[in-house]
Amino acid sequence: MIVTYDRRSVFEAATKILARQPIRLRQQISNLQGSRAQIRGIATHTLAMHANTSVATGLQSANEAMGALNKQMEPSKQMKTMQEFQKQSAQMDMTMMADSIDNILDDDQTEEETEELANQVLDEIGIDIASQLSSVPKGRIAGKNVQADESSELEELEKRLSALKNP
Repeated sequence: MIVTYDRRSVFEAATKILARQPIRLRQQISNLQGSRAQIRGIATHTLAMHANTSVATGLQSANEAMGALNKQMEPSKQMKTMQEFQKQSAQMDMTMMADSIDNILDDDQTEEETEELANQVLDEIGIDIASQLSSVPKGRIAGKNVQADESSELEELEKRLSALKNP
């Protein structure tokens, strides 16, 4: 028995088989990409779990350290120390403020600087107060002597005037 195949039917069958291969390859590529995404997700999840475990371990160590620290330090004693510090700090601030006010109000240096500046200004305009003050007589000046001098000058002027009027 000899089987005869029609070339056309063989060719069509081979073409269908070859046409299915790219479709199956695309499906396999799609499945592989989905699998790769799932594996990456699992890897990321695993890393996150490892990080969470590390953080939990660190927090546990910190908790133990804080517990040991709280046993060594009494909170009420620490609060009392802080209150004393605040009280001393407030006293120091008030003392410093009082000293500053005293320095501002009782500053002899400022007074000396003011006098030096005034003397400098007077020197620049040509007034020498020290020499003028040294020529002023010290002590009390008699008011009667000044009046007597003025009256004698006045009498002398009147005599001259009358001499001029009466030749």
